[in-house]
Amino acid sequence: MTNQPGYGRQQPQGFGPPPPQYAPMPQQYPQAPVPPTPPVPPGPAPAGPEFLAVDRHNSIVVDVNGVAFEDHDVIAEFPWPEIRSVHYKASPSGKALMMAVVHLDGRVYECVVAAKPREVLGQWFAQLAAVLGYYRPMGY
Repeated sequence: MTNQPGYGRQQPQGFGPPPPQYAPMPQQYPQAPVPPTPPVPPGPAPAGPEFLAVDRHNSIVVDVNGVAFEDHDVIAEFPWPEIRSVHYKASPSGKALMMAVVHLDGRVYECVVAAKPREVLGQWFAQLAAVLGYYRPMGY
């Protein structure tokens, strides 16, 4: 009979000899330090007129990027290429600006901004006509 321990009484085996060494790594040459890139100062925004109407809860912005509505902290932005038309009028009470953007797919988005004092509404109409005429010269 051989001199081996019986079943269940085997001595634990190790993991065996270490694996052979892999091929040596090529020598890494130190790279020259790259100077940090200075931050690029923000350039001037593209020139163009802007319109802004704001009340306690809502706002309307018309600028070089398009039209943006904010209604109780919910923002909807409409770039000019996605806008079919823009419409605006005074509310029935004459105390607010009502604006609608018609999207290319036909959806309509609206925002209402209260004009306080009421005379501000007339100023908004004058400014809005000029700004929309600049960005949409063929009509709103």
